[in-house]
Amino acid sequence: MHRNSIRTEPLMKQLPEVTKNLLIINALVFLASYVAEARYNVDINGLLGLHYFSSEKFHPYQFFTYMFMHSTFEHLFFNMFAVWMFGRILENVWGGGRFLFYYLVCGVGAGLVQEAAQYFEFMPLMNNLKALSALPSSEMVPIDGVTHTAAQWITMHKAVLDISTVGASGAVYGILLAFGMLFPNQQLFIIPIPVPIKAKWLIIGYFALELVLALVAKGDGVAHIAHLGGMIFGFLLILYWRKHTPNNGYFGR
Repeated sequence: MHRNSIRTEPLMKQLPEVTKNLLIINALVFLASYVAEARYNVDINGLLGLHYFSSEKFHPYQFFTYMFMHSTFEHLFFNMFAVWMFGRILENVWGGGRFLFYYLVCGVGAGLVQEAAQYFEFMPLMNNLKALSALPSSEMVPIDGVTHTAAQWITMHKAVLDISTVGASGAVYGILLAFGMLFPNQQLFIIPIPVPIKAKWLIIGYFALELVLALVAKGDGVAHIAHLGGMIFGFLLILYWRKHTPNNGYFGR
């Protein structure tokens, strides 16, 4: 295979097993989550989504399960479209085992980076909780110009800590990063850009955009720092593979 070309014909004839199973599993989990909440009022996202490590709802297995959960159909669709579009190419190049390992490493790595970012974000909250826990529950406490009882503040603070992170976006951004590294000069058409753009510039643009959004759009409900985490872990893993297995697989130049 030429280093800057992609043979798409075989990819269209048969979807690779790991990519296919990732699409199926994510779709089934989303359907199960929807049915469980609609019929039985069971919040599976709250159980399997990634919580902050100081939350009472945190469990270590969530570093794996959160990447198979999605909040909306649109969230699921765009993530799985990227897996279908780029993941199948990586699987055909690397093989199923290596591709799955890469996918999971990027997803777990994104979760770890998200937890690290939340540690600094929630530090004032944790300090408040420590101080509030030492007060009588009925004592009125002003915080940032708003007054509630200590018990009410504790409840509200814990509710913030209980917010979960869900989605395959960290793994997906890792996939995009890998595609850009393996096929840097591949021309891509991205809506709404009217002209084709090389994969390497697209990936650099995505990284820069997510970095800016992580700094200025903290309240938009999107885990931009996790997206960056997926790309960083993917980049480090590919560098490791290039160094230690130069003749075992195709890792681009």
